[in-house]
Amino acid sequence: MNSAPQQDYFAMNQSAWDRRAEVHFGSKFYDVEGFLAGNSSLREIERAELSDVAGRRLLHLQCHFGLDTLSWARLGAKATGVDLSPVAIARARELAARTGLNAGFVCSNVLDFDRGDAEPFDIVFTSYGAVCWLPDIRAWAEVVSRNLASGGCFYMVEFHPIYDLISGYSYFTRNEPDIEEGDSYTENGQQAQTRSAVWSHPISAVTSALIEQGIEIEAMREYPFSPYNCFKGMQEREPGRFYLQHLGQDVPLVYSLRGRKRH
Repeated sequence: MNSAPQQDYFAMNQSAWDRRAEVHFGSKFYDVEGFLAGNSSLREIERAELSDVAGRRLLHLQCHFGLDTLSWARLGAKATGVDLSPVAIARARELAARTGLNAGFVCSNVLDFDRGDAEPFDIVFTSYGAVCWLPDIRAWAEVVSRNLASGGCFYMVEFHPIYDLISGYSYFTRNEPDIEEGDSYTENGQQAQTRSAVWSHPISAVTSALIEQGIEIEAMREYPFSPYNCFKGMQEREPGRFYLQHLGQDVPLVYSLRGRKRH
């Protein structure tokens, strides 16, 4: 894929996420009012697996309008969020000002993010529906490594790509993206009719890209539930755990990776 089409796809996705940011900000799904009242947007998986953030510099890639970034800040992290959408970043800065939390926000395509002369981060974090918006997973892994201090922790929790396959998408990465049109995933998502470009990335591609960039994988886990009711046909069997079956069997819906940058 040459650079011109990539830029067209990024422009398409920026426009889509600008619209989504406005719609999502007022949704029950994101519950901004609950967050402002003191709730955390973080879910049980990442809270259990990434618990040592107090006093540490944390970079959140593809942060949307910053609820998770700010939730890490509530736990004591010195957090920075990065996102493609200027509308989302403006909302994130608004929330940071309203809460007084120790978090900053940068509007940038994640593949172009440059921290300048600032120190590298102790933790790089990304989560739930992030990597599908990127055409080049190796370039993404390079951004992770370049911004992570030696000995620092990389942590991601992401939707399992097997869902792509059973939904009719390619499991493996292709040069050309799938173009999606329609509503967003929130309960008011019909207000956000958008057109966007997405790419599939198998777990093997993600782990290999990270390893190539000097990230040693310390743990990987797969989960038969999602903390979000965001796919058609899900059932909440336990509070906050939504399951989906295919041919009578539970579908793996989420995976997590924790790694450390070699010295």
